[in-house]
Amino acid sequence: MTESVDVPIIAPEIPVYAHPGDAGADLVSAEALRLEPGQRALVGTGVRIALPDGFAAFVVPRSGLAAKHGITIVNSPGTVDAGYRGEIKVSLLNTDSNAAYDVAVGDRIAQLIVMPVTRARFIPVDALDESDRGAGGFGSTGYQTQSAVPVGAEENA
Repeated sequence: MTESVDVPIIAPEIPVYAHPGDAGADLVSAEALRLEPGQRALVGTGVRIALPDGFAAFVVPRSGLAAKHGITIVNSPGTVDAGYRGEIKVSLLNTDSNAAYDVAVGDRIAQLIVMPVTRARFIPVDALDESDRGAGGFGSTGYQTQSAVPVGAEENA
């Protein structure tokens, strides 16, 4: 069963989920503008929300805009904290090197995902427990899938 949370909202157009089971509700532009190649712009949505404590919302790109037009979000995901009451704006970027992209009022420009979040208690220590990965970071696991051990393989060996 999918849980839901009530989120008070002030908006000219309420975000909607396009399909049952979708994680993100579509945010639409409240303004018209043109994004030239390589240009970015902070685009208003007219949406203001009051998230309950223990929740955050994340503004993420729409995959169709990215794949078809090279439109993405600069700070993806953008984080909306529970205490924020201002307008949700989207920092759009046109990554296409040749074509401009026009945004019209009402265009779906991003998705909003509302999630419960856990607040960490950071505990200073002198050393951390060891792990299999250790300090391996960017690229440390390679890029070819043959090097990975299939899930459950260690149990059958």
